[in-house]
Amino acid sequence: KDMESHITELRSLCESAGLSVLDTIIQKPKVIHPGYLVGKGKIEEILMRSTNMGADVIVFDEELTPAQLKNISALTDLKVIDRNQLILDIFASKAKTNEAKVQVELAQLKYIFPRLAQKNTAFSRLTGGIGGRGPGETKLEIDKRRIRERIALLEARLEEIKRIRETKREKRKKSSLPLVSIVGYANSGKSSLLNLLTKSNVD
Repeated sequence: KDMESHITELRSLCESAGLSVLDTIIQKPKVIHPGYLVGKGKIEEILMRSTNMGADVIVFDEELTPAQLKNISALTDLKVIDRNQLILDIFASKAKTNEAKVQVELAQLKYIFPRLAQKNTAFSRLTGGIGGRGPGETKLEIDKRRIRERIALLEARLEEIKRIRETKREKRKKSSLPLVSIVGYANSGKSSLLNLLTKSNVD
């Protein structure tokens, strides 16, 4: 119903992530195809068009299921992502504080984890330098185990950060300092507004 505004927003997100949008394709399927989102024939047409235009990345506005990501990726060498992964990539590039970096990495891993089993290739960067492997343990299983361990570590680290933040918050309450928050999308002008109001130079 609000397709134009949705596509405009997706275009802005792509630009925030450093992508140059070459083209936009809108498809209104009668039903969502469980394997390819819009049907294999249409996907092949989109992939052919993208390749001919020299695209490197295809961004889907709709969230892709693990099976859809696997099936579409199997048809192309282009990077395939959806809106959620794009937003997480933007947050990762903008994260400044230690807490923000931990939160974003945790969100990325939790989003990627169920999709890992559906991908044809595992994350090679997670397999390097790992010690002895159990009998029958595949590269994919190693990746999944390492991701689980990393998620557990990040969750523990985030809890510790939250405890420290709560302590600082209590100190601020006792000092009666006012607290103001500026919230908005990446590149929406939060830092510019803060700099204007406080005559600061925040990036």
